[in-house]
Amino acid sequence: MPIKVGLDTAKTRKTLTAGKQSVAYYSIPAAQAAGLGDFSRLPAALKVVLENMLRFEDGGFSVSVDDIKAFAEWGANGGQNPREIAYRPARVLMQDFTGVPAVVDLAAMRDGIKALGGDAQQINPLNPVDLVIDHSVMIDEFGNPRAFQMNVDREYERNMERYQFLKWGQNAFQNFRVVPPGTGICHQVNLEYLAQTVWTDTDQTGATVAYPDTLVGTDSHTTMVNGLAVLGWGVGGIEAEAAMLGQPISMLIPEVVGFKLTGEMVEGTTATDLVLKVVQMLRKHGVVGKFVEFYGEGLDHLPLADRATIANMAPEYGATCGFFPIDGETLRYLRQTGRDEDRIALVEAYAKENGFWRGADYAPIYSSTLELDMGTIVPAISGPKRPQDYLPLTGAKAAFAKEMAEGFKRPNDKQVPVAGEDYTMSSGKVVIASITSCTNTSNPYVLIGAGLVAKKAHELGLTRKPWVKTSLRAEIF
Repeated sequence: MPIKVGLDTAKTRKTLTAGKQSVAYYSIPAAQAAGLGDFSRLPAALKVVLENMLRFEDGGFSVSVDDIKAFAEWGANGGQNPREIAYRPARVLMQDFTGVPAVVDLAAMRDGIKALGGDAQQINPLNPVDLVIDHSVMIDEFGNPRAFQMNVDREYERNMERYQFLKWGQNAFQNFRVVPPGTGICHQVNLEYLAQTVWTDTDQTGATVAYPDTLVGTDSHTTMVNGLAVLGWGVGGIEAEAAMLGQPISMLIPEVVGFKLTGEMVEGTTATDLVLKVVQMLRKHGVVGKFVEFYGEGLDHLPLADRATIANMAPEYGATCGFFPIDGETLRYLRQTGRDEDRIALVEAYAKENGFWRGADYAPIYSSTLELDMGTIVPAISGPKRPQDYLPLTGAKAAFAKEMAEGFKRPNDKQVPVAGEDYTMSSGKVVIASITSCTNTSNPYVLIGAGLVAKKAHELGLTRKPWVKTSLRAEIF
């Protein structure tokens, strides 16, 4: 459906030509030239929110000129101005556990409006909604080539009524799409396919308008897409339903913590090692309710899959999001994942024209800053109780021995039958080895590393114990 935007467009609405298309957009430099304040050194993450204010100002959306000026005051006050604003994300991402109830609510609204003599077809999401089915798929079969398909088939058998209902919903509602089970985890589908970095839609005049791709999702790790410069975070089901029905999110203008990355990763380390250190540092710094934006020359050596890993774990370090600005790596990833060339051209032109591009001179104002040389990162683990309990791998053996000595109380040993045989199980034995992380299994570099380790283990004759159930949920879309 056409988007409704602010009507006072003379000062900030401009036209941009990129590739084969010409689009309207709301210009932050034009707002500055119009005397609304100095926005030149705002972080890119905050400029996304500012553009949202410009686009909806004076359009009956509870956005005022003072809301826009507050962003200039934020910069003048050193990254502080907790003014309440009404923010409207462009779209909504749902997974099956939280998304199905939302579709039920929409269906109930249609029944209600029909009972009152109204047109049920008028009940539709106002913003695009994508529901990706991934959480409910269970692992019954494992360790054989047919396991994947058999598990998907059983998922359909168990929940056929649910899928018939969702199929009806996709056909009945506008702005609503369903991604079937077995396709991939919702965050990876979002990153590789759904996200556009710069979104386009038509306004009430029929003109095409370009603006930053933003979303809220019903999963805490929705933040993963911030690695692609798409501002998004997790919310509850009620907040997601409100967003898809066009209601604003009431929020304070956040503080933005700048995290400067320098150097580059050394051989033998992965983005998982890096993000564990980032989690430790940010948990210590304190970032709850804040945006984190990553910047610095280290980003020139950080592929987008690794950025997505860091962005994914924003819930673990406590921030609302972990944002990466648009740069050359963003364009490379969009092209590599099959985005249309006109879209890629629009992303680059829009980012450079509207101040979202991370170039060599990118130096915004932040509320506070941290710095990390990625060359100092070593292989590490964290936990077992808290993600910020960062531990270099060299210290893992001693830490585990201490944990065993202090933490375990041995229960009575039990006989466990497996494949017709009995095995004595005691405290500390592994019975399930499952990699289901939406952080690790979505990173191709980590997957390749795991594959090489598995290949070497097989060559050396290593295998699992017969009572151990193994599974790997790979999430490359």
